[in-house]
Amino acid sequence: MKVFVQIPCLNEEQTLPLVLETIPKELPGVDSVEVLIIDDGSTDRTVEVAKEYGVTHFVRHARNMGLARSFRDGVDYALAHGADIVVNTDGDNQYKQERIADLVAPVVSGEADIAIADRQTKKIAHFSPFKKVMQQVGSHVVNIAAETELPDAASGFRAYSKASLMRLNVITQFSYCMETIIQAGNKRLRIASVPIDTNPKTRESRLFSNIFQHMAKSGSAIARAYLMFKPHTVLLWLAGIAAVLGLVPFIRFLVFALMGEGGGHIQSLIFGLVLLTCSFLTLVLMIIADLQRTNRVLMEDVLERVKLLQYGTPNHPLVGTNEGVPTSSGPLATGWSDDGPREYAPGVAGAAETDEVVVDRWATAASRDGSGTPTA
Repeated sequence: MKVFVQIPCLNEEQTLPLVLETIPKELPGVDSVEVLIIDDGSTDRTVEVAKEYGVTHFVRHARNMGLARSFRDGVDYALAHGADIVVNTDGDNQYKQERIADLVAPVVSGEADIAIADRQTKKIAHFSPFKKVMQQVGSHVVNIAAETELPDAASGFRAYSKASLMRLNVITQFSYCMETIIQAGNKRLRIASVPIDTNPKTRESRLFSNIFQHMAKSGSAIARAYLMFKPHTVLLWLAGIAAVLGLVPFIRFLVFALMGEGGGHIQSLIFGLVLLTCSFLTLVLMIIADLQRTNRVLMEDVLERVKLLQYGTPNHPLVGTNEGVPTSSGPLATGWSDDGPREYAPGVAGAAETDEVVVDRWATAASRDGSGTPTA
């Protein structure tokens, strides 16, 4: 089993040595540990420092692309180089790399697909009381959207199994943290929380200039990810509220009409009609959004199969291990889940005809060989 520890970096020349020096060289149950540097447009000696510490894996961006893109590109590189588990940490030495062993343990053992470090934000000295409260509120909102119970949803110190990365698709440009949790929760992946302590603060965050900008961007990412999975919930509530508010003016007009004073309250009917029209249009939008959600699910299934073809079958596709489980005779092995084996691609039966046989038959029928050249 191979673990890739990826470190997104933006001008981390000063703090990167502290990170690289403390990354474990060996982990229980792991054959090898590789370090990957994602250079997100650094203008200092970040890459040179990494090379001095023996790092050989790099993903480089010509300009700053953001944390989400760095995470996605790092994952693609790690999977292409045989990663079974991808650990994401930061280049500012916020996290104690010695805890990587504890972080990957539930993933290695097959108890979880994703492990997220709990920084125990209440104990972090440099967090203001307001920031601590907002961290708790943000985690609570994410837990509602993802149907999870994670104490620290904003933590970037994480371990992902290969199987979970096959099913996650990062589309936001700000941060992958909230989005991947909501996706994982709605896709019923198992997420473990690992309590850790953090290192003293080394610098200010470069993701946002102040806490309010962070709240706005995080809120936008959460809302977008939630709407991807449950658009009907939001739109149905909006349609219901608009319908109730639309009925109020009609009832008001009816009361005045029974009192013989309905002639001067036509505006109530107009206002009510506008609200009811909005409710109807929201219901139509809900139907369209639900159809798009169905299409997205089908597309994600195709993407998962493409990733399996590109990166190979995970060691334990859906929590567990495929050791001792019979594999299919096709190009992709059968994985193991709680409900039994999961076959990612059907095997080719012994008597089944391959594509080459079918092509040859058509070529013979057309009096041509396989290259398309007419036969004599």
